[in-house]
Order: sequence, then C-alpha cells, then structure tokens
Amino acid sequence: MALRPLNDRVIVKRLDNERTTASGIVIPESATEKPDQGEILAVGPGKKTEDGKILPLDLKVGDKVLFGKYSGQAVKIDGDELLVIREEEIFAVIE
Repeated sequence: MALRPLNDRVIVKRLDNERTTASGIVIPESATEKPDQGEILAVGPGKKTEDGKILPLDLKVGDKVLFGKYSGQAVKIDGDELLVIREEEIFAVIE
C-alpha cells in the first residue's frame, strides 16, 4: 500500500451498503447514505505516551469496523476513496 498511517491512525476502505430493498427496489447511488462500516487496510504503530513509550493499537489489518458517518479524512489513492481515521473514532469491531 502507498499509505503508511502514523501514530494511532488506521486506513479504512468503506464497505458498500445494500442498494436493493427487501422488496427488490433498486436505490440509486445518489440517494444512498455514506456507509458507516469499513475494512482496515493499514494500521499505524500506536499512540505515544508522554514518556515516549508506544501503546500498540487494538485493531489489525482485515478487521471490519463501525465508525461515524463523517469520521476521519477522505483521501483518493489510485482511484479508491479511503479514510484516515484515529483509533478513538472507531466505535466497534464487527465479528
């Protein structure tokens, strides 16, 4: 990957929401909300404490996570829209 997150940040790729309702109606992309789930593609080394120690992150590459709709900073790499998010902005890991 061309991005290496620093400190307690992770790189997340949004997972697509379902675009078809239960009754089979297809929802156009312009009418859908931003997905709030994603897959972690890269993880930073961890958060530095005041005494210089590094606390490793609880997340790992491949984890599926929940985050706020407007969390993080969006970046485009090779045509893919990715998010750079701090670990504290991630609500949960989907198991």
